[in-house]
This record gives sequence, structure tokens and C-alpha cells, in this order.
Amino acid sequence: MADVRHPHQIQVHPQHPRYEGGVKTLLPQKGPSATQVLAIVTLLPVGGTLLGLAGLTLIGTIIGLCVATPVFLLFSPVLVPAALAVGLAVTGFLTSGAFGLTGLSSLSWIVNYFKQGRTVTEQLDYTKRRMQERIADAASQVGQKTKDAGQAIQSKAEGKEGGRT
Repeated sequence: MADVRHPHQIQVHPQHPRYEGGVKTLLPQKGPSATQVLAIVTLLPVGGTLLGLAGLTLIGTIIGLCVATPVFLLFSPVLVPAALAVGLAVTGFLTSGAFGLTGLSSLSWIVNYFKQGRTVTEQLDYTKRRMQERIADAASQVGQKTKDAGQAIQSKAEGKEGGRT
């Protein structure tokens, strides 16, 4: 029989840069670009406004519940307005949470945007390069596996032919 060897594949995973902490990582080394300034100008007021709306909605909902609770006790036979008030209170809490979450996520996006320190075009180029590298890696792996399978089939065919003669 023919000696079939399967080469071992080595995968190298790049090391991620270590976190060096501190304020220097949050501040860009060069001046802000136009896209960064535009991001601050648009998202900071939006995030602050949404956080403010979240707080006002939460306070309004709590005050409404405090005022409505004694009324519920005095006029308990009237269930439809009570159900309506409870529904509005739940809606108020959910709205408050949605505003707060949206505001915090936009502020978090701003921080992450500045931590990366890249412009949008640099991010697109980086993503494009990574996709091309992964496609090339996948193609070479498929090619290698196809070659190995072809060699295995060929060696089996040669082994059967040798056994017939």
C-alpha cells in the first residue's frame, strides 16, 4: 500500500493588544476628525436629552402612582379606570426604561468610537481586509482538503488495482 501522509495544519491566532488603561486610552493621540466632531455634536445632545426624558418620565410615573393609589382605595368599585391607570403606569415605566437604555447606549457608542480612534473609512478598509484574508484562508483550506481527498482516493484505487493483479 502507498504511504499516505496528512500534513498538519497550524492555525495562528493574532494576540489582541493588552489593555493599558488610564485616561490616555480614551483620548485620541491626534486631534479629532470631522466625523468625530460630528458624532459628538449629534449624539451627545441626543443621549443627554434621552436620559433627561427617562428621568422625567420615571418621576412622573412615580408621582402618578402615589396620587392614584389612595384614589383606588376610595373608589375600588370602579375597575376600568384603575386598569387604565395601571396600564398607563406600566407604559410609563417601560417608556422610561427605553429612553434610559437608548441614551446610555448612545453615550456608550461615543466612548467606544473614541477608544478605537479610527475614522469610518479606516474601519471599512480594515473590515474589507479581514474579510479578504478570511476568504483566502477558507479557499486554501478547501483546496488542501480537496487535494488530500483526491490523494486518498487515488491511493485506495492504486491499492485495489495492485491486489487484482
